[in-house]
Amino acid sequence: MRYQITGKQIDIGEALQTHVRTELGSTLDKYAGRPTDATVIFSKSAHEYVCEAIVHLSTGLTTQARGHSTEIYAALDQCVEKMDKQLRRYKRRLKDHHKERSQPVELSGASSYILAASGESEDSEPENLQPIIVAEMETNIPSISVGEAVMQMEIAGAPVLVFRNEGNKNVNVVYMREDGNIGWIDPASS
Repeated sequence: MRYQITGKQIDIGEALQTHVRTELGSTLDKYAGRPTDATVIFSKSAHEYVCEAIVHLSTGLTTQARGHSTEIYAALDQCVEKMDKQLRRYKRRLKDHHKERSQPVELSGASSYILAASGESEDSEPENLQPIIVAEMETNIPSISVGEAVMQMEIAGAPVLVFRNEGNKNVNVVYMREDGNIGWIDPASS
């Protein structure tokens, strides 16, 4: 597994990097089986240290957790504990999908854009219907089942997830509805 351990305006020593590999590695070995890479970022917010971990699994699942404390090691331990709780919650589903899938999830590249807010009141009409692009990024669209997409969305805490449905190869969307249920958009194939 590849680890990318960095600090935002903080020097990360070898002892902390070893501790990250040991603690995070043992948690991932318990539940995940074949993690591919982990990104751990340490930063400081006022008097607290913040540890944010993002782990990509070979099943296509991306899990992330965040911990904060006045001590940097305690922030890491809190982050790992949250990730452990997430993975434990989905352990059965992770193991089921892990057995069914012999190859890592196929990812398709896509462009992602951030558009500027209009800044106008709701009553006035916009001068121009062309949005202003603030940022352009690359993103990946996983080829997974609907069940895996729902699990991915719940673990990431995201309100929406775009994915390629393994069943029909169409681009689908799952989203969290205001009533607490999950919506699924499956466009009709032409």
